[in-house]
Amino acid sequence: MSRQFTSVWTREPRSKPPGPGRSREEIVKAAVELLDAEGLDGLSMRKLGAKLMSGATSIYWYVATKDDLLELAYDEVWAEITVPDPDEAHWREVASVLAHSMRRAMLNHPWSADLLGRLPALGPHAIGVSERMRRTFRLAGFAGTDIDFAGATLTAFIFGMTIPEIAWETTVEGAWDTSAAQAALTKAAAGHPELLDAIGTTPDEDPRVMRAVAFDFGLVSVLDGLERRLTT
Repeated sequence: MSRQFTSVWTREPRSKPPGPGRSREEIVKAAVELLDAEGLDGLSMRKLGAKLMSGATSIYWYVATKDDLLELAYDEVWAEITVPDPDEAHWREVASVLAHSMRRAMLNHPWSADLLGRLPALGPHAIGVSERMRRTFRLAGFAGTDIDFAGATLTAFIFGMTIPEIAWETTVEGAWDTSAAQAALTKAAAGHPELLDAIGTTPDEDPRVMRAVAFDFGLVSVLDGLERRLTT
């Protein structure tokens, strides 16, 4: 039996309770701060109530469940994504700014990566980004379902590059001895000359800089591919 669809964004928000109390905006802001500090596992109504110096019951006035709270917090991440006006900028510029901005927003809020596909992105900020992205590809020359396919291709690239980066930064980076890890990688790659050659020629650069360069390389390649489809 299928589960009934529900979203905090499809229900009328409750009015402010009588007397002094926190607003929904204050509650969501505090939730985002708690999520940034402790991740999804660190968010609870009890902890949020303590942070706001109010009981969890006052929070439930605005949000019925933790998922409702996460939906509200998730949309604040989308609020940080910049999308130039597609009527005033070339589609490649719009897509590039959007991609880099979305990557940065996800890196700033690593917990958001775990919500992709788990919670609906129906908040006003998420809908606004989606609307501009769709208009961007329509004005570029895509038509019909190709408009959505182009958008899905772009976001799949962004998520595919950024989610492993978040995983690395939150669980691996700084936890291993670099020299020991390099030696282990060299030993594991014995008998595989292509890998050994790559290990020996990897630039000695800041890994974060290299990941940003790799993201830009991939993004340009994706946009080149989408542009090629417009000319065939």
